Amino acid sequence: MGYTMADTTVRQFADVLKMTPERLLAQFEQAGIDLDGPDAVITEANKVKLLNHLRESHGRDADASAAPPEITIKRRQRTDLRLSGGQGRSRTVSVEVRKKRRYVNRGVLEEKARKAQNELDKARDTEREQREAEQRALDEKRQELERETREREQAEERRRAEEAERKEKEAQAKARREAEEARRKQQEAANAARKKETDRRASTKYGRKELHVASSKSGRRRKKKQTRRPVAVQGDSKHGFEKPTAPVSREVTLGETITVGDLAQRLAVKANEVIKSLMGMGMMVTINQVLDQETAQLVVEEMGHTVKLLNENELEDALIVEPEASGDAVGRAPVVTVMGHVDHGKTSLLDYIRESRVASGEAGGITQHIGAYRVNHDKGVITFLDTPGHEAFTAMRARGAQATDIVILVVAADDGVMPQTKEAIAHAKAAEVPVIVAINKIDRENADPDRVKNELSANDVIPEDWGGDTQMVPVSALTGQGVDDLLDAVLLQSELLELTAVEDGPAAGVVLESSLEKGRGPVATVLVSRGSLNTGDILLAGEEFGRIRAMFDEKGEATQSAGPSTPVVVLGLSGTPNAGDDMLSVENERRAREVAEHRKSKTRDRKMAEQQLSKMDDLRAQMERGERDSVNLLIKSDVQGSAEALREAMVKLSMDEIEVKVIQSGVGGITENDVNLAATSNAILLGFNVRADAAARNAIKEHGVDLHYFSVIYEAIDQVKLAISGFLKPEIKEQIVGLAEVREVFRSPKFGDVAGCMVSADYAAHNLPRPCNR
Repeated sequence: MGYTMADTTVRQFADVLKMTPERLLAQFEQAGIDLDGPDAVITEANKVKLLNHLRESHGRDADASAAPPEITIKRRQRTDLRLSGGQGRSRTVSVEVRKKRRYVNRGVLEEKARKAQNELDKARDTEREQREAEQRALDEKRQELERETREREQAEERRRAEEAERKEKEAQAKARREAEEARRKQQEAANAARKKETDRRASTKYGRKELHVASSKSGRRRKKKQTRRPVAVQGDSKHGFEKPTAPVSREVTLGETITVGDLAQRLAVKANEVIKSLMGMGMMVTINQVLDQETAQLVVEEMGHTVKLLNENELEDALIVEPEASGDAVGRAPVVTVMGHVDHGKTSLLDYIRESRVASGEAGGITQHIGAYRVNHDKGVITFLDTPGHEAFTAMRARGAQATDIVILVVAADDGVMPQTKEAIAHAKAAEVPVIVAINKIDRENADPDRVKNELSANDVIPEDWGGDTQMVPVSALTGQGVDDLLDAVLLQSELLELTAVEDGPAAGVVLESSLEKGRGPVATVLVSRGSLNTGDILLAGEEFGRIRAMFDEKGEATQSAGPSTPVVVLGLSGTPNAGDDMLSVENERRAREVAEHRKSKTRDRKMAEQQLSKMDDLRAQMERGERDSVNLLIKSDVQGSAEALREAMVKLSMDEIEVKVIQSGVGGITENDVNLAATSNAILLGFNVRADAAARNAIKEHGVDLHYFSVIYEAIDQVKLAISGFLKPEIKEQIVGLAEVREVFRSPKFGDVAGCMVSADYAAHNLPRPCNR
């Protein structure tokens, strides 16, 4: 549209645009411009209005179907040339040049490519659905074969049981018949002998019998009492059993878990009836599947029976009948737990008190285990528990608060109250344990103890000098300033609590941490709360038991006995107990084994019920939201607490598009079985402060399992976050930043075609409507 005359008629403008005047008039009419006819004059404003209308209409009608798929432009140019000939003659030659250009609509090409891609995707989806259908058919067929095989085995077992029962009944009946026959013969022989004796005594010497007269006054002979014996009824007489006239309601005793077969046996019905009832409740179960107490209660009530809930702890309490510790209660050392946010100086403060380097032994200078230490001070003995401050160790801080008498809350004077500080306050309040605040790092320039007090007051921790009941002591773990005042505050609080315990008798306490060490086996750190724990005692800790082979104090030195408020490391258990389990010294090893096996069985049944319930919940959730990817992890750690913290932290990394599953977590080095399980389940192995043995390393090379070693927990979390980020789908966004108009095309033998363009609009800056892609 390079025509720039100020006043032009419609006919002249249509001739320039190579179109008919009628079509141009129609476009003007669509733009809202009324013109009289082809000879009407067009102003420059009318042209601009028409141009804006065409741009807007092109922006709205961006659909490729509204434009022709391709446009062919033909140009013809004719030129007359005069050529001079011989003898002064000339001739005229007409030269006609024809040009033809074809422009293809890009939207049509993109639509064709999109349709082809859609057809390819549909073909792939169809192929995938066919493969899935074939796989499902194979799975169903395999399940059908397994079910038939299982039914045949069950039928064979029932037949064998019925055959054995029938043979046993026949043997019992035969034995009863033989015994009855022997009794009958014996009775007949006795009657015959009695009759013979009676005849002999009754006869006279003349061969006559004596006349017997009745000894009673009534003159009647007293009849001899005879024992009535059962007589078999012959013929078509009826049996003695009658069909119940009303449904029988039974009282069913339920524990925490029960299998479908056992529940059917207690209800005196076939297992199919229980399975049918569960199917009506939306649960697909088998005869050997474990049900939880709530589900079993619903089934029993649905079938018209009453339920009696059994607390299985009663059975456990009945097994553990140990004498209580006897003797006079004496004062004991306070158990103090040091809690607070990460890097606020908890371990450094304890390090100054113990005059040793505790933090230097931790990876990254961060405590990642529960450490138990016994400090001999001039004013008394204090037992300290150091808990990690990282956010992943919530369960460790909770256990530390429950197993303690006093909590020292360490808050940095230059940092203030942080998330883990608030969490420690909540744990201390939940355990109803008094809190002593140590405002650390007061030697720094930006230290502000008053700010710390204000923030703690906002969390219901009021200082004593403000009218509250919480002692707050400014300290410096670097210089030792205020440490003596802190210990005085601890001992003062201990005197107010009047802590006592019985030293004699069997020991009781709590498991602080456990691990599996090479050459030593299962190792557990326990805190004795009452009684005396000695080498050689039989120890029951949670689901594990054993005879104590050796004990060590916090310095690693062997000890023979440990009294109240004393942390020790014990060797000789059957396995690694869970951190937080109760510990008890018993006299009977057989009883300890029974209790441990009972607890293991109960835990195993509960886990099976939870897994089956979670599988059903996961299936429903996947049906609702569609299948999502998952990353499987297998975690091995040096201690139980770290394994638990890693498991909880990894599960929390799950997102909407990807799910993080921990298929197994345990304590000890990485073995060949762990590698085989990871290879089977396509899982990533994470070793936290542990290494793989020689057999495991060979298996890793053979199977190509992905193995990572870590010693700091936040590094493991960051690494897993980075790994799962690769599974996320990218978000593709297209943004048009401008529009350029091609003014001329230059051809270069070196670079090819070069387009000379002029930017006509900046859509990002001016927020203009998107133009048509043609």
